[in-house]
Amino acid sequence: MNTLAPSRALNADRINWRALPDFTGFTYSIMAVDRERGTTDFCVHYEPGSRIFLHRHRADTLMVVMAGEHRIYAEDGQLQDARPAGAYAFTPADGDIHTEGGGDAGAVVFYSTRGGPDGVIFDILDDSGAQVGALGMAEVDALFDLQGRVAGA
Repeated sequence: MNTLAPSRALNADRINWRALPDFTGFTYSIMAVDRERGTTDFCVHYEPGSRIFLHRHRADTLMVVMAGEHRIYAEDGQLQDARPAGAYAFTPADGDIHTEGGGDAGAVVFYSTRGGPDGVIFDILDDSGAQVGALGMAEVDALFDLQGRVAGA
């Protein structure tokens, strides 16, 4: 029995990017959600020179920069890392508070998350570092439903 899903080319220019209301600087596309295993895979397209909201990863997160330059900023706003296309990084759960965004030409980044307490993937923080929200498995799964459960659709 073949249980492998057919492969699809992941071409950032052909992804149907979606916006989240009330958030600026990026668009996203969900690739896969497995609530039973506690995993999500998604891509984010960061606008050139953007910085998104402050947050903390609550789940282990793997990322690969597909295009452009992915910039990571410390909680105080200082540039912490500039990752070129092809870069791979791992962020453990409950790591440092930070923001991220695109370099001069923007960035496209693939993320894969694993686990997270009570299904929480990210804590969303205000400028003072206080938690104002969370993004979890249920929310990502609902976004995937809205997308038609088709990767990159």
